[in-house]
Amino acid sequence: MSLIQSSPLLRNALTLDAAACAGMGLLLATAAGPLATPFGLPEAFLRGAGIVLLPCAALLGFFASRRVLPRLAIYAVIGVNLLWIVDSIAILLMGWFTPTGLGIAFVLAQAAAVAVVTELEVIGFRRSPAQADMALDADGASLR
Repeated sequence: MSLIQSSPLLRNALTLDAAACAGMGLLLATAAGPLATPFGLPEAFLRGAGIVLLPCAALLGFFASRRVLPRLAIYAVIGVNLLWIVDSIAILLMGWFTPTGLGIAFVLAQAAAVAVVTELEVIGFRRSPAQADMALDADGASLR
């Protein structure tokens, strides 16, 4: 397994991503009903997106707390964020829903926020040096 020594920027970006996912997840999961009409997006869609974000937030928080991470984990985080951005744009372009102006602004704003966080994660990842494979304890510290 290829490991990296997580840079401070990467850990901070992952923390920001976790907090944003948790906040957005809680908002959408608990306020989907009141948001559906002004956004022009189905309540079930908003609630489902919120529910999906909550375990993502927990996993991102876990990654942010590690000093050593599998390279593949960060590739996955970046890949999922890019997929989220593409899907957000697809919601607007493919005609799956008919969002209001406020809904369009919401979709674009959250996609832009994800793009910024993803860029910070990419930069932080590039600043994270490779680490030789070794046995690690629960905190990511070497056991050797």
